[in-house]
Amino acid sequence: MDPIATALKVASSGLQAQSKRLRIVSENLANAQSTGNTPGSDPYQRKTIAFQAVMDRQTGGDFVRISEISRDDSEFPVHFDPGHEAADANGYVKLPNVNTLIEMADMSQANRAYQANLQVIKQARDLISMTIDLMRSQS
Repeated sequence: MDPIATALKVASSGLQAQSKRLRIVSENLANAQSTGNTPGSDPYQRKTIAFQAVMDRQTGGDFVRISEISRDDSEFPVHFDPGHEAADANGYVKLPNVNTLIEMADMSQANRAYQANLQVIKQARDLISMTIDLMRSQS
């Protein structure tokens, strides 16, 4: 298989993975204040995403694949607010286990990885264009 085509496919798999990661981070940030609607109910639970490298025997490239999207099992922080609709009998409301600083760091890292994969695709496209130009000039 053509190494440039393989590079394009590997970078494309990276783009798809980081795009999904950004969607998960966006969901977490959007729901960072989403509490339950009934007394003592659980709030939004943070989502996590895990990746794995998968070797493609045909191309010899390692592709990125999402191995799991799951929920963060860490404790929900509680806040005393007896007037809240989700307050338990003691007046405590469970808050989402979303840490906006962690989500922002995740977003930044995913964005950098996305940009790096995009740069690989641009470079491969440029190499293909230069190859075609060289072939045209020789004929």
